[in-house]
Amino acid sequence: MRTSKTLDSFLIAVLTTAVLAFPNGLVAHESDRKEAGKAESASWQEEAIEYARIMSQVRWTPVADGMPTRQGGHFEKGKQYTGVPYSSVRSVGRYIGFDISLKTFLAAVENPHSVLYTENLSGKVPNAAPYYGKVCSTYTSYALQCGIWHVSRHHGPRFREGVVLVEPQSAQATQVGDIIYTPPQPGSHVEIVTEVVTDDDGVVTSVRVEDSWPSTTRTLHRTAAKFDAHISSKGRVLQRITDLDAWRGENRAESFLYPNYQADSATPAINRTLLLDLGDWVPYQKGQAVKFNVMDKDSLGVSALVIEREGTVVESIDVSDTGVIERSLASCGDYTAHVVRKDGTASQSCEFSICDLDFSINVEKLSRTKAWDVEFTSNNMNVIAVYLSSDADDSIRHAIYVTEQQRKTGRLTVPAGLVKKAGNLQVWLIGEHKYGRLKVRKDIAVID
Repeated sequence: MRTSKTLDSFLIAVLTTAVLAFPNGLVAHESDRKEAGKAESASWQEEAIEYARIMSQVRWTPVADGMPTRQGGHFEKGKQYTGVPYSSVRSVGRYIGFDISLKTFLAAVENPHSVLYTENLSGKVPNAAPYYGKVCSTYTSYALQCGIWHVSRHHGPRFREGVVLVEPQSAQATQVGDIIYTPPQPGSHVEIVTEVVTDDDGVVTSVRVEDSWPSTTRTLHRTAAKFDAHISSKGRVLQRITDLDAWRGENRAESFLYPNYQADSATPAINRTLLLDLGDWVPYQKGQAVKFNVMDKDSLGVSALVIEREGTVVESIDVSDTGVIERSLASCGDYTAHVVRKDGTASQSCEFSICDLDFSINVEKLSRTKAWDVEFTSNNMNVIAVYLSSDADDSIRHAIYVTEQQRKTGRLTVPAGLVKKAGNLQVWLIGEHKYGRLKVRKDIAVID
């Protein structure tokens, strides 16, 4: 008989033991309280498995040709895929789960004129292909309930608290929620353990590992022997998060609007009459054209496209056939768009927002020994972080989280000495809206 080391059985066992040992409500010994505490704190691992599998098990089918894969080919029209696509979109495209919801990606899949089919990040952004996607670090960070992703090499004890190396480094010691880290070769990689299966004697027989890998997420079932061989090669290490809050620090999903696990786990009602080039339920940067694709998949006829801003009609456009209509909307705010059919009924509405996000740096070049300011502005969006990425120093890949006071003043001071090496520094401003996030990037030279 095979059993899975799920946390349900662990919790039931602990609770049953507590009831049998203390039937009259007597106070437990310290060791029993510790065991109960372990059971309570262990629930995040179950959530991590659930969240990982939202992204790894979603099914979708391209409705057009042209969506690129990381390997250099294309996703096939009409073929069903499991798991979200792989793409290191950086500040150019959008990460599924962090910058957009899963339903936004699924809506874009259903629009043959969406950015998934008309945009290609290959050759423009390293390790990227589709405009929407995930990579290993955003996949595990999403599962581990981070507000902003930790890059793969920052998952371990060198950079984070509350995480240790598993001893021994073997399948017999692994637990759900453990992380497998592969050092740079040249790129580093992270995977997450989502199931451990044992026999009647408690011996581990197989381990399920999931990760983001071209061309979509992977679910790998390895025997104990193959798992051991995997983690003992290429310098890999098996890591365990012992304190999730310490490991995340300020970077907690519950502090932000995204990731939105409830929305991502729900089945969305995708509009069959009208979709946007970015999908649906999505923010646009002010000045970015919005492309409305009138599709009329149910052949009910169309007579008008109506665009509204917060309940007020902005424009009503006569239409007699399907096709793409482009508009630049100058005013920030929350918008809807719907089609009026020939019989006078209204289609389902698309929802989107127009937001403004920008920043400046108070010096032309940065000195490693001096503090510097990021001054930012936003409209219809909250600034949540300044993200730093050094081309010369791999240790600089992290976010500085914006406080409410900094948000009010529109200024954040980066302390002296944070960037330790000269070279190019990428500075990203990240803003958040209920429909998703926007990122603005500026590069600046760091001098000695």
